[in-house]
Amino acid sequence: MNPKEIFEKWLAKTDLEVDLKDELLKIKDNEEEIKSRFGSYLEFGTAGLRGLMGAGTNRMNVYTIRHATQGFADFISSKGDVAKNKGVVIAYDSRNNSSLFAYESAKVLAANGIKVYIFNSLRPTPLLSFAVRYLQCTAGINITASHNPKEYNGYKAYGSDGAQLSPEHASAVMNYISKNDLFDDVKYIDFNDGLKTEIISIISDEVDSAYKKAVIEQSVNPELTRQKGSEIKIIYTPFHGAGYNLVPDILKTAGFTNLETVKEQMTLDGNFPTVITPNPSDTRGFDLAIKQALSSGGDLIIGTDPDADRIVALAKNKEGEFKPFTGNQMGCLLISYLIDAKKSKGQLVGKYAVVKSIVSTYLADEICKANGIDVINVLTGFKYIGEQINKFYETGSHNFLLGFEESCGYLTGNYARDKDAVLGSLLISEMALYYREKGLSLWDVMESIYEKYGCFSDETVDITITGLDASEKIKEIVADIRQNTPNEINGTKVIEITDLKTGLIKSLNDGSTSKSLLPSANVLIFKLEDNSTIVIRPSGTEPKIKLYFYVISENLEKAYEKIQNYKKSLKAKMNL
Repeated sequence: MNPKEIFEKWLAKTDLEVDLKDELLKIKDNEEEIKSRFGSYLEFGTAGLRGLMGAGTNRMNVYTIRHATQGFADFISSKGDVAKNKGVVIAYDSRNNSSLFAYESAKVLAANGIKVYIFNSLRPTPLLSFAVRYLQCTAGINITASHNPKEYNGYKAYGSDGAQLSPEHASAVMNYISKNDLFDDVKYIDFNDGLKTEIISIISDEVDSAYKKAVIEQSVNPELTRQKGSEIKIIYTPFHGAGYNLVPDILKTAGFTNLETVKEQMTLDGNFPTVITPNPSDTRGFDLAIKQALSSGGDLIIGTDPDADRIVALAKNKEGEFKPFTGNQMGCLLISYLIDAKKSKGQLVGKYAVVKSIVSTYLADEICKANGIDVINVLTGFKYIGEQINKFYETGSHNFLLGFEESCGYLTGNYARDKDAVLGSLLISEMALYYREKGLSLWDVMESIYEKYGCFSDETVDITITGLDASEKIKEIVADIRQNTPNEINGTKVIEITDLKTGLIKSLNDGSTSKSLLPSANVLIFKLEDNSTIVIRPSGTEPKIKLYFYVISENLEKAYEKIQNYKKSLKAKMNL
């Protein structure tokens, strides 16, 4: 059927949700809007589903949620009764419709004879990852769009290891989804009936308690935080999201009792009324926290995104201004801290490894190399970091020091397989206290890292592509730069190109090629003669092309200038 015919089918459905029918009536004469909503289906990928909320096959609504869950249920059922009986954990965040979509998912799974465990209120993403492992379930679902704008929601799917689905499993689920009619082939039951028959269970407080214990156990200096944690004043904001309860609880339990929260941002609100975007990387959202910290004498500001898997921290610089750390800077600080603290306690014994995404800073590699720590670079997506953690614990090849992504996600330990901002809050606070005892601020430590290893700087540029054919435009733009790879960028020679789609690494010095060890992905990596690196990849969750710039220079000012020149040159070559 064409988009108009699918639209008419939806409109003719007598029991269609009233708000969705009203939406459709408003657009009945708008062909472009009909094509936008019904010209395609939301694609189920390794990050599950993510999209704008509203009526249509290409929107997040109760029908597309049920449809996706039926496909996921078919995938689980194909594994047999043991997989069905082990069940699925469901969590959700503070976004509009998150609890609704979570309950709809539960109803579909239960109708398919799959045991369901669901939280009684919103929870952070890392707690969902922990719960899958703790309850030994077959899978997990979290209803969240992470840091996306308020108009979005999403559906993250997890495997039995607590990590998001592998590409192979995501593809299999998508195949099952495509076989079902969105309305006619979806099974679901009444939620209360599911509770009565006990195929649906509300998760007990035991899981929360076990998670908190696991997070607290990641502390490297618990004695220090218990004795002197109150000496550092922390301002915390959850950006209206799921960290509102657990982050303050964990910090206070650890000894950071001198804690204030940003009252206006502690309210659970899917409209995120006090921020332009609920992404802590957009530091405009910290205006209230900074004002409060300056007024009350705060030392450290911490903010977590709506599903509490990403974290950004701000500390005072030499001028007394609160300045945010990038995800890469914080990753390097945490690596240095974990090395320093573990060495001082005699705990850095055996072979350790840091796992990071290929678009995260190469400064981390230098720090690890100087300290005898192995670095494993993986594709973007914390599931790939989770795969490496699994290998470490299965084979004993390495002790796991830290996993991190430049997008402000961090993890230590063996309790979860997704980035954890609750843990990040604890480690960053502990690190600030540890260096404070040595008379150093976090910015002092960052500057000493630059002095020791080199002034590495980076910037990520998101380029949004608009229009109904945005995904096709993105493919064409990336395909064009792949076909016409530049020999220079801003006059600096390109010496090596890695194309993860073909799996080939090509030297432009002698024309030789070798195979990349990374899995296939639509990613291009350019190595430049001055040791700079530029990465190009389409976003996996939004209609964006992401450009990553990494440079080394004598100081941050020159590094910034170099990045701006590379950015301008590359965008011109890509006609962006």
